[in-house]
Amino acid sequence: MKLFEIRNILKAEILTGEDQLNKTLFAGGGADLMGDVLAAVAKEAVLLTGLTTENVIQTAKIAEVGAIVFVRGKRPGKDVMRLARSYGLPILLTRYSLFVASGRLYMNGLRGIDGSW
Repeated sequence: MKLFEIRNILKAEILTGEDQLNKTLFAGGGADLMGDVLAAVAKEAVLLTGLTTENVIQTAKIAEVGAIVFVRGKRPGKDVMRLARSYGLPILLTRYSLFVASGRLYMNGLRGIDGSW
């Protein structure tokens, strides 16, 4: 699924990565525990999370996440945004909850690593 499709499905605001809207993301998952991200998120997946810390960006970089969507309208601080830009990591912001955002992406064809969410 293309990043612009995710943006549209989630009615999301693009915070970084405006130049990457045609990027293809192959899977998705949601987590607030970064250990779960390292254990389960696939390369070039979209990560949905309610955490807006630098640790999320660093974990996403290590796990080779393709994009991050912050849920519940949680806006990250300047340091988090600066770090994401330095990694070239697209960041989106949606007002939907993690549950609703995951469901919307699933209903539109995005799956988790193992075919589920």
